[in-house]
Amino acid sequence: MAGLEGGCACGAVRYRLASAPMIVHCCHCTNCQTETGSAFVINAVIEAERVALLSGAPEPVMTPSESGKGQEIVRCPTCHVALWSHYAGSGRKSAFVRVGTLDDPARLPPDVHIYTRSKLPWVTLPPGVRSYEGFYARADEVWTPEARSRWTAMLAG
Repeated sequence: MAGLEGGCACGAVRYRLASAPMIVHCCHCTNCQTETGSAFVINAVIEAERVALLSGAPEPVMTPSESGKGQEIVRCPTCHVALWSHYAGSGRKSAFVRVGTLDDPARLPPDVHIYTRSKLPWVTLPPGVRSYEGFYARADEVWTPEARSRWTAMLAG
């Protein structure tokens, strides 16, 4: 997974992931639906220091979030494509990378579906997939031990 690259639609901003993400969320909340103009968003959660900017200078834009605490969406200043977000809980220590901006998004399928209470009725989840009506209450139900360790180290750093 290390070395996955991505970028915006116009090519002005390019980035590379230094490792696999800790987890991949598929979020069905109404804020994500509105912000993406789609039924959901798929975010790869990774330490921000593991997202290497290869070119361009993305700009942060503050927007609402399901938690009510807001999120900072990092966008290309030219085409305005959302590349990743920083949420209030971890701030700029983590990046929720938009999987659709990767050159090969098929390599990062969702580990969990969240906020399915607002999932559009015509979206069918795969059988057996982990899903939660809101956000999951316990990370140990969803995250691997290695991912939880990385998250703890990231927050402590």
